[in-house]
Amino acid sequence: MAGEPRATKKILVIGIGAGNPDYLTIQAVNALSQVDVFFIVDKGREKGDLNRIRREICQRFIVNPAYRWVEVPDPVRDAADPCYRTDVDSWRAKRGDLYRSLIADEMKKGECGAFLVWGDPALYDGTLPILERILAEGRVRFEYEVIPGISSMQALAARHRIALNRIGEAIQITTGRRLAGGFPDHVDNLVVFLDADMDLGSLPDDIDIYWGAYLGMEDEVLVSGKLKALLPDIERIRKAKKAEKGWIMDTYLLRRNTPDKNP
Repeated sequence: MAGEPRATKKILVIGIGAGNPDYLTIQAVNALSQVDVFFIVDKGREKGDLNRIRREICQRFIVNPAYRWVEVPDPVRDAADPCYRTDVDSWRAKRGDLYRSLIADEMKKGECGAFLVWGDPALYDGTLPILERILAEGRVRFEYEVIPGISSMQALAARHRIALNRIGEAIQITTGRRLAGGFPDHVDNLVVFLDADMDLGSLPDDIDIYWGAYLGMEDEVLVSGKLKALLPDIERIRKAKKAEKGWIMDTYLLRRNTPDKNP
């Protein structure tokens, strides 16, 4: 690495976009070449495509390949826990133990390590809170930097050639779990992440959907139009793709199909 040697360990949390290597920013590309060791959390064979793309990104963009990989299995999450917050907090604590060990044992003083985060590290990802928890414990010392990435929300809008906002309307970002309570009042545009079931049959009739799966990847699928008419097709596609690949990563925008309030 060029320049003066670093006194402490440094971690880069690099957003690598929603699946297409072309989504990497110039900042992210430059950051990749600073890294001595990449930490890869293996989510199992079904999501092996995600780690394959991470490796392809490094092979494509890093000029000096003097780096190494450390790949470890992801801690098991107890999805059966009736309390969602308790479940997630427990799982993050396990990841914290893992990340602390990686930083302590797999990095030399002055080295740079990196976590390659799908999409953007600030949007529905636990890496930043986990690193803050490790620092608060005080058992391992390091500094870290966040490199933003293109999220699936941005990729969804670009691929459907739409803007997420309309004049004078609110935008809300939520999850499938939160959407189970119904379409929120006083919201016209709702971006939904992490929806395993897509149980949308009870939503109002005046809703359009812009749906995308595997955004930016070779298997990308896009559907848009009236929610009630298209929901059976989306459910069929999701089921078929999940059976084919073993996993699915999708995002969608729900929008009240009312005329723009302020033309």
